[in-house]
Amino acid sequence: MVLLQPDPFLNELTSMFERSTGTGSVWVTLKRSSLKSKAQRNKMKTAEQPIEYRCLVRATNGKKTISTSVGAKDHQRFQASYATILKAHMTALKKRERKDRKKAAEDKKEGGSKKPKRA
Repeated sequence: MVLLQPDPFLNELTSMFERSTGTGSVWVTLKRSSLKSKAQRNKMKTAEQPIEYRCLVRATNGKKTISTSVGAKDHQRFQASYATILKAHMTALKKRERKDRKKAAEDKKEGGSKKPKRA
């Protein structure tokens, strides 16, 4: 796993999406992290020092994994850029077919009368 700065991460994420346009998937996970071990966090708690949490963002296409850590100060800018990338590359999604509400209600009425009655 490669820990990148936020801007190179977004560039690499864009190229991952472009490579997987025809076939393939890209998984992105976001997680709260302090990037410190549990022992270090416990020492900070006992010393009453505030723990700075960051957002750990990971992306993988099954073969390559990249990640970045985003602080609270950069979060707004990163989230806006990330949202732009997602909107641009979500074009391959298929629209869900929906039934009309009237047809769905009629199907339920017809389906309910087909049950055999117990004697």
